[in-house]
Amino acid sequence: MVRKSLLVFLVSIPLAFAACGDDDENDSSSPSADTSDTSSSSSSGSAAVSISETEFALDPSDPTAEAGEVTIEAVNDGSTVHNLEIEGNGVEEVTDDLEAGSSGEVTVDLEAGTYEIYCAIGDHRAQGMEGELTVE
Repeated sequence: MVRKSLLVFLVSIPLAFAACGDDDENDSSSPSADTSDTSSSSSSGSAAVSISETEFALDPSDPTAEAGEVTIEAVNDGSTVHNLEIEGNGVEEVTDDLEAGSSGEVTVDLEAGTYEIYCAIGDHRAQGMEGELTVE
């Protein structure tokens, strides 16, 4: 009786590991599902661009986005007040002035082309806080 129980136990171990192997395959397909979720949100025409502002630079200074509704987030990682303006192709929008450590955003409907982005406070743009957003 003990031998039968031991035999059943030994046979069930490989089966348990085989079942675990199936779970691993399912886990590897999960990232694909997450990726498709991301692409479905971008196919809705809504995109986001995040730009870090410091003294006196934008990072990235040359972001890209897909045409359509684009939300541009400016994050003030600097120590003085900044904002972010987007201008071109009939568009001119600016975030609120952002204190150090805060962020703000603007959402605009953009056609394919290039748009100037810059900090519109004082002479920050002349000091290097400028760039170009490319919309494809």
